[in-house]
Order: sequence, then C-alpha cells, then structure tokens
Amino acid sequence: MTPATLAALDKLIDLALDEDLAGVGDLTSQALIPADLVGRAAFVVRAAGTLAGLPAARRVCERVDPAIGFIDRAKDGDTFEERTVVAEVQGPMRSILTAERTALNFLQRLSGVATQTRRYAQLVADLPVQLLDTRKTTPGWRLLEKYAVACGGGVNHRMGLYDGVLIKDNHLAALGSQRLAPSEAVRRAREAYGGRVVIEVEVDSLAQLEEVLPAGPDVVLLDNMDVEQLRQAVTIRNARGPHIRLEASGGVTLQTLRAIAETGVDRVSVGALTHSATALDIALDYQA
Repeated sequence: MTPATLAALDKLIDLALDEDLAGVGDLTSQALIPADLVGRAAFVVRAAGTLAGLPAARRVCERVDPAIGFIDRAKDGDTFEERTVVAEVQGPMRSILTAERTALNFLQRLSGVATQTRRYAQLVADLPVQLLDTRKTTPGWRLLEKYAVACGGGVNHRMGLYDGVLIKDNHLAALGSQRLAPSEAVRRAREAYGGRVVIEVEVDSLAQLEEVLPAGPDVVLLDNMDVEQLRQAVTIRNARGPHIRLEASGGVTLQTLRAIAETGVDRVSVGALTHSATALDIALDYQA
C-alpha cells in the first residue's frame, strides 16, 4: 500500500471504529470477557479466492489495542483454497473481539474485489491486453478498492478526475450550442496540459474514431461497441495512428471479455471489478 492508500485506510478505520464503538466500547465483551483473559484466534478463508486487505486487518487490530499480536500467514495477492488460515491474532480476548467485525469488513470487501478481478484477469492472461478498473468505487474506498484490483491482477485506470483527462459525451453536450467536435476537445486539453497527463477521449462510432485520431489523443475509449466494430476500430487505428491506445468499455462481463480482448484493443475497462464484487467469506475462529 502506498502512503496515500495507508492514509485513506486510517481515515476509514477511524470512521468504522467510531460507528461501531461510539466512544463507549464493546458492551458485550466488557460484560462477559475478563480484562486479563488472553487467547488466540485465526482469520480463516471459507471460500477459494484471492487475498487483499491484510494490512487493513492488522491496522484495525493495532488501533483497537497495540497489545494484540498480529501474525501474517499469507500475503495480499495470494490465491488460496477454502479453510486456509491467512493470519492469526493473539492477546487480550476482549480487544480481539472488539476488533473482529471491523477487521473482517475490510478483509472481506477487499478480498472480494481481488477475487472478482482475478476471475476476469485469468480469462485474458495470455493476451497482450490490460484489464482496467474504473471510478465506479465505493465513496471513500477508492484507493483501497483499486489496491485490491491490483492484488487481483488488474491495472488501475486514473485514480480520479485530478490525474487524467477523459473527455466524455457529457463534457461536449454540456457546451450546448458551443459543442465541440471530439478532435477539437482533444486539442484544447492538449493545449491546457501538454504532455503532463494522459489525454483520453470517448467515441461511440467508427466515424468519430476516424475524426479524432488526427488530433493525437493518448487513448481513445470505444464506448459500447460490439466485437465487429472493435475489430474495425483496431484496423483503422493501426492504419492511421498506431501509437494511440484503444480502450474498450461498456457492459463488459465474464462472458464477453475474452472476445473483446481478442479484437486487438489495448485495454478493457470493467466497472464490475469494483461495483459488483461480492465480499469473500472470511471468519475469525477462536483457537482453544
């Protein structure tokens, strides 16, 4: 995890613990578990998948009580079968029980994204194509979810609106009567930022692709084109701007990804890597 990702994680941990404990603490554990009782527990994966979020689980435990010892038994990016122990904790049982749900929430969600990404990535592992995520992420969780995508074998698209230009149809439509052609929009973006950021432009027809290529965008996003249109787009690009990358996007599924990637596009972006990932089944089991 980068420093920025760790900073985002620490903010989320503070929010998560505040909503769970509200400055009062774990009433059940305080009533039932002696303060001096120590013990051990294991984070156990109950379904096959790909791990992501172990540093998050560790930081939750450390934030609840520095006396909790956290032992990694795997690392993020590892794939595993069900019943695999990925980490162990030992220390005050009251503190371990207090940290349990929050640590699991991070570990389950991020491992779910990594597992979903791995399913997609494996389908095109033998092809020269990048599998990209999108900005369709849980608010506040973007850096973490994109980290999980990388753990699963995907590639991060721009992190936000601040680190790349992506000219979409709504940018042009918002200009009303002053609406620009995509090629002119690319030229204006290039004038504004030069080579400091990637300039990408969305097109939804082959005619728009032909119009925009002479403007020299870094990437052209081919929006919701079928496989035959994508093949034609690659042929056009190869003839008129072979250095320009093509990105297929729009409704990509596990069933359609392979055929899309085989058209020769350079990148395929998939919102489902994050917005449709299901939490992986992971539990904390007490060790007698």
